[in-house]
Amino acid sequence: MKKIKYTYIWTLLLIINTCLADNSNTGIFPSSFTASDYPWDHGDKIVLSWKLNDTIVNTIESYSIFIATGDSLSSNKNKTNLGKAFSLLDNVNADINKYIVNDLNKDSTYIFKIVANYQDRNESTASFSKSITPLRNWFDGKRFPLFLITVIFSGSVIFWILKARKGEEIKIRKIAGLEAVDEAVGRATEMGRSILFVPGIQDMNEIQTIAGITVLSRVAKVAAEYEAKVEVPTSRALVMTAARETVQASFLAAGRPESYNQDLVYYVTDEQFGYVAYVQGMMVREKPAACFYMGAFFAESLILAETGNTIGAIQVAGTAMPAQLPFFVAACDYTLIGEEFFAASAYLSGEADQLGSLKGQDIGKAIVVAGIIIGVFALSLGTIVGESTSMGNFLLNITSFLKNVVLS
Repeated sequence: MKKIKYTYIWTLLLIINTCLADNSNTGIFPSSFTASDYPWDHGDKIVLSWKLNDTIVNTIESYSIFIATGDSLSSNKNKTNLGKAFSLLDNVNADINKYIVNDLNKDSTYIFKIVANYQDRNESTASFSKSITPLRNWFDGKRFPLFLITVIFSGSVIFWILKARKGEEIKIRKIAGLEAVDEAVGRATEMGRSILFVPGIQDMNEIQTIAGITVLSRVAKVAAEYEAKVEVPTSRALVMTAARETVQASFLAAGRPESYNQDLVYYVTDEQFGYVAYVQGMMVREKPAACFYMGAFFAESLILAETGNTIGAIQVAGTAMPAQLPFFVAACDYTLIGEEFFAASAYLSGEADQLGSLKGQDIGKAIVVAGIIIGVFALSLGTIVGESTSMGNFLLNITSFLKNVVLS
């Protein structure tokens, strides 16, 4: 309270000091100069407004806006030094009567002053605002577009989940890599050779490893139905445990629990290339007829894929690692790319909740794609037309809105 009281005192002294100063360049300063809190913000904006005088607006070239904090005013107690507490904030055109001050501290008190700059290089006397502190509101209006997108996205997911629960058919684009699971396992069965499944080289805290284990469930179930051998070497002990439980559950679901052999799901080593060397040697020796690479991979991706290619195995890969996708695409028969890999759980399980959420996510993707197209079109055309034209200015404002409001 004492700090705020002193701020008012120094503001009063500032006004008295300005009025008593010997200044021959005095004129009619902007009237009704006020500072108010910006509504629906995060507590970092103040709105400054003033009244334009029609009789002298043609003689004004610009306005200079200055800012000072309560602390800086309190430190300059000598009235002759009060003007030093203010720093120039901005210069605005003569036809503007409102200005928004950004990037303020909600814990500080501010005072503003404005000076009119005439065309004859003279200045008016200053007009001061009352001291003001920005307030943080419960709702940040700047985030409203993001809130609206979230509501649309969430609503679409819930809508499609409810439709799926009612038994309505949810049409999803076929994913060739997942459709090839039956073909690959069937080929291995006909040739009397094993199936190799590599769940990446990361631990269970990696979402790609979890997605890979989901695909393993489907592969193991089909292999159990065909009475084929599935071998799963892992590079993490926890992944081995999860893979064993998954394969066991799949054999049980297929009605062949007696065919499950936990020794075919085993741990090799945490060392990246030690693990790859073992898997590569095993592939050359046993020559599996089908190889699945599902998870997070790094430099070993090309080694595994090329080895599988040399032994003539049908290969299906899936990963979200952008740097490794080209190697899998070049050397494997089928490749699940990014979103396809993460959609495998819903695609293979056919559960209503998963299918509905997968379908609902397409709405969010459509919004993102539409925003990208609009932004690129507006920026390109606005740059060509030019900011000086009304159309160019409108298009560039759209780009600024998408960049600074929607994406901020």
